Amino acid sequence: MKATRNETTCGLRSRTPLAAVAGGLVAASIGTLAMDLLLFARYKRGGGSTGFRRWEFSSDIRGWEEAPAPAHVGKRLVEGLFGMDLPDRRAALVNNITHWGYGILNGVPFGIIVGSVNSPRVRYGAVFGASVWATSYAVLPAAKLYQPIWEYDARTLGKDLSAHLLYGLSTAAVFKSLSTVRGSRP
Repeated sequence: MKATRNETTCGLRSRTPLAAVAGGLVAASIGTLAMDLLLFARYKRGGGSTGFRRWEFSSDIRGWEEAPAPAHVGKRLVEGLFGMDLPDRRAALVNNITHWGYGILNGVPFGIIVGSVNSPRVRYGAVFGASVWATSYAVLPAAKLYQPIWEYDARTLGKDLSAHLLYGLSTAAVFKSLSTVRGSRP
């Protein structure tokens, strides 16, 4: 049976919000992995000795005091929503869920917006990645998890921005490739 213009490889109809969301979620998953691979490479170049699996799953985080911002965002969400205290042993898990969840769920608005244009472009990923980066520097200082953006040096901001640009461009490239499979678009 020949695929029609309105089908994707997942069997979802193109040009529907559901197909755009599904494509965005898949694409942002790959984008998150691409960003993590870049961050891991930087970690190794900087002398890091932990393997990828251990690094990716935050296995060395033992408590909230050493946990990065995503863990604290997740902790606040869980504790605020459910009125419970999360023990130190959950810091690594919460960090991973929040980091991956945020990266993947950002694919929803990306998929809906970019899925509504006739021909998705990889360059849209630069705007997407930069906006995710900028949002973190607006939201996280307000939550007292980051310093205000002007307190970071240009090198730190540049490295963080470049990782988010890779995330955005990778997400856009995967979304575009999904949209061109059999002439359809998610």
